[in-house]
Amino acid sequence: MSQPPPSRPGPKPPKGPRRVLLLERVLPIGLLVVALVGAPVMIFSRDGMPRLETVERELRTVQAENSAIRREVVVLRARVTKLRDDPAAVEQLARDELGLIRQSEVVFQFPSERD
Repeated sequence: MSQPPPSRPGPKPPKGPRRVLLLERVLPIGLLVVALVGAPVMIFSRDGMPRLETVERELRTVQAENSAIRREVVVLRARVTKLRDDPAAVEQLARDELGLIRQSEVVFQFPSERD
């Protein structure tokens, strides 16, 4: 007895009308609803707008600190340049900061009124 050859799967039957309705109408509307509900929830959650405002405040604070430090660096660089190029500035610093005097100078120390 001869058997018929094994059947090959033929082309798939066309998609049903319910599946087409789901893909064409329900799915886009569902995604839109999820976006309309999800966006405000994400914006107003703890990690949304309040966090953004906090980070922006921190950014402004850090930028102000950076500006102050930059101004200080400019002042310090000017002082370094002056100390490098001006011997009188070096002498003044030695007198004020280290209490040094010239060999030809005489220092008088008077007792304070508390002693």
